[in-house]
Amino acid sequence: MDVKILAVDDSLTIRQSVKFTLEKQGYQVEIASSGEEALQCLSRGKFNLIITDLHMDGMDGLELVTKVRALPAYKFTPILMLTTESSQEIIAQGKKAGANGWLVKPFKPEQMAAVVEKVLR
Repeated sequence: MDVKILAVDDSLTIRQSVKFTLEKQGYQVEIASSGEEALQCLSRGKFNLIITDLHMDGMDGLELVTKVRALPAYKFTPILMLTTESSQEIIAQGKKAGANGWLVKPFKPEQMAAVVEKVLR
């Protein structure tokens, strides 16, 4: 089975880095530049993992996670937050919204690959 990952970030550089890192590991990666675009992607196909930024214009990552968790098809899909934020308060908010894990930017490719492999098991 092919593993499909949706990466959501308003930074083109981060989207490209995530896509390159994960495609190198053999995953199929689709990218979205906003929460709104991510929801459109999710309505068109099934993803095995969602990686989202926290701070984005319009819909932020916490709102996106909350909306994704409300979709029956994605109620149990792993969601990772990828952000510069690392405070316990923000992490707690992310977990409460439904995020399964946290990656801090800038990320090391081998670290991201290891976390992704772990949550997909």
